[in-house]
Amino acid sequence: SEEQEEQEQQGRLLQYWRDVARGHQVEVPTDMAEPIHQITTNNEGVHTREQVPYTLITRKEKCGEVVFEKRHYEKAHWACITVHEDTYEQSICYGFMKIMRYICQQNSAGSYLGMTIPIVTVVRTDEMHTTLSRAVTVAYYLPPRHQSEPPRPHDPEIAIEQWPAAIIYTRPFTGTTNELTIIHEISSLAEALERPAVCVSDSFIVAGYTNPAAAHRQNKIWFLERP
Repeated sequence: SEEQEEQEQQGRLLQYWRDVARGHQVEVPTDMAEPIHQITTNNEGVHTREQVPYTLITRKEKCGEVVFEKRHYEKAHWACITVHEDTYEQSICYGFMKIMRYICQQNSAGSYLGMTIPIVTVVRTDEMHTTLSRAVTVAYYLPPRHQSEPPRPHDPEIAIEQWPAAIIYTRPFTGTTNELTIIHEISSLAEALERPAVCVSDSFIVAGYTNPAAAHRQNKIWFLERP
């Protein structure tokens, strides 16, 4: 009975993801049912969703709302995959599905690694910040217990990278993420910063705190301070 209930729940979650993905011209294969179920149901409470650790340096607020935060992130290992689909939405969907498989047992540890937030995507723009490059990198922060010895991915397209310590400027936004909204958020954060020139100007990070199929996505745009 419990097994049947779990299969039915997996089926409902898979169908929901398929319905959402269809709107972005993305196909969700049947073998994604178990990874979707594990991550969506929090693995029956065994693992909480761990947030990528950081130290807050400063915060600017206006009328009770955060305009931006300046944060320090320590060096850390991330699992990364670069995707080149026709649209940003397609790239993050296909990239995240591959990362989900890695998190859910398709790794050298053979176990569920645990979900961390945010899942980040690195985007590149033209000089005028009006167009996104087709190359989108989707990255997953390895939980602290796996940082010293990251499990190797079975998928050869996924690479384990050690990102250096960095100063990040971040601004929250809600809703769907596509080329138009990302370009708008890049412009908004650049206007909010007193000295945007101190930041890297040709690549930016979109941090997603809810999965791509969520109805109300919570996101942040990140600017990376130049070393």
